[in-house]
Amino acid sequence: MTVAGRPKRITSADVAREAGVSRTTVSYVLNETPHQKIPDATRQRVLDAVARLEYAPSAAARALQSGRSDVVLCLLPDWPIGPAVGALLELLSTALANQGLTLIAHPRAAGRPVNEVWRVLGPAAVIAWESLDPADVAAMRAAGVTVAVALLSGDDARAGELGISQERVGRMQAEHLAATGHRRLGYAYPDDARVQGFAVPRLAGARSACAELGLDAPEVRTMPMVPEDAATVVKAWAAAGVTGVCAYNDDVALAVLAGARLAGLAVPADLAVVGVDDIPAAALSAPPLTTVTTEQRAVAEHIARLVVSGLAGGPSPRHPGSDIVHLVARESA
Repeated sequence: MTVAGRPKRITSADVAREAGVSRTTVSYVLNETPHQKIPDATRQRVLDAVARLEYAPSAAARALQSGRSDVVLCLLPDWPIGPAVGALLELLSTALANQGLTLIAHPRAAGRPVNEVWRVLGPAAVIAWESLDPADVAAMRAAGVTVAVALLSGDDARAGELGISQERVGRMQAEHLAATGHRRLGYAYPDDARVQGFAVPRLAGARSACAELGLDAPEVRTMPMVPEDAATVVKAWAAAGVTGVCAYNDDVALAVLAGARLAGLAVPADLAVVGVDDIPAAALSAPPLTTVTTEQRAVAEHIARLVVSGLAGGPSPRHPGSDIVHLVARESA
């Protein structure tokens, strides 16, 4: 035990002592170093010692041995980590693991300067969902770090970024409501300032669709996440003749459903609702929620390809097609 009361970290020296070989031999065996004639019996002794001691090389050691870290640092903006973001991180971790890379997510809301985080971890690549300071990007590249900025908004997508337009998401909501006969739409805007980067283009998409379809601009109201307050907003929509609502995401859409119940409105007969993200609760709501979803696996695999191609010095892969964004029709609209 250490003085801090934590177990002592097993090192390659411990493995060497356990197997009765040199540390160099341990290194040759574990790294499968070519052109080294290690007897099978010796190799097996090393592997048995590794198993008994539950030895795992440190990230720093692997980096020194291979000449490159296998860590990919994902800088998370100050977002609420809901089901959609959680699922994307899980899929991205798997996609990178399939390429021999390890994902580490760090919330920028933690307040630690970006340059401190990446210098401590020494990653092979950095994924940023928001634009980074040019000075940080220059410093990373000077240190040999591949920077893959994967923004989910395609409005100003540059080479290497993920060109999925959030405006298209809002447009699809409004188009679906219009196609089902709704002529006066509302937009349920989130009351969380941290998601403006998604909310603004989604609302813009709904507005553009309404204009092109000859409809009035959607009646925009911020949707409280308290049922009684949500009911007040729903009643205001009803008084304005709104019969269909585009919600920022499924959580906001669920608040609209709760408000409609308290206001005595039937969904979809009196008020149709369309969300975004297709979170697990969407299919379980009453009524089940119609929603627009993006294929997260395709997004994760694209980001992984961005990183791998960047590390190899190859061209950026083609952006996913718009068909990965689609509507899931259920009973709410």
